[in-house]
Amino acid sequence: MARTARVERNTLETRITVELNLDGTGQARLETGVPFLEHMLEQIARHGLIDLDIVADGDLHIDAHHTVEDIGITLGQAFAQALGDKKGIRRYGHAYVPLDEALSRVVLDLSGRPGLDFHVDFTRAMIGSFDVDLFREFFQGFVNHALVTLHIDNLRGVNAHHQAETVFKAFGRALRMALEIDPRMGDVVPSTKGSL
Repeated sequence: MARTARVERNTLETRITVELNLDGTGQARLETGVPFLEHMLEQIARHGLIDLDIVADGDLHIDAHHTVEDIGITLGQAFAQALGDKKGIRRYGHAYVPLDEALSRVVLDLSGRPGLDFHVDFTRAMIGSFDVDLFREFFQGFVNHALVTLHIDNLRGVNAHHQAETVFKAFGRALRMALEIDPRMGDVVPSTKGSL
């Protein structure tokens, strides 16, 4: 069964469509109006081997907050839909990713319980025109709707661009691990409860 989804979210602040394939090849088509976020979403696709197609039209004349948060929400909804009953998945994923002086760790559980523990002390408030505070909003929206427990730690870094990129690459790698089908699991949900 294909692990794909298409979700539309329309509010007075944003209009967003997300299509994804959890068993893709890492392709991304992104039209969000927020270039640095697109650069980060490309990391999720490439390193997670997830095909992403995201189109967003938001109130960027105010700022990028609603657009970034709502993309996180819609992406989370699409993940939840594509995952289905989670039979046979590895469930847990983790990754350490370096980029020059920066190093980040991401650990996640496709648990059915939303939770975000986010520890990234960016060395500056803006990366170009992108407000780094919005990364937490993106991940909070994602975990709330994908029902994922997510721990993000930037262990070191001087360049804020490198800090952000290591976080998103590690997130993609951890997702790839957790989403992988474990042939030993067969048709079993990886939980003693019998459901996630």
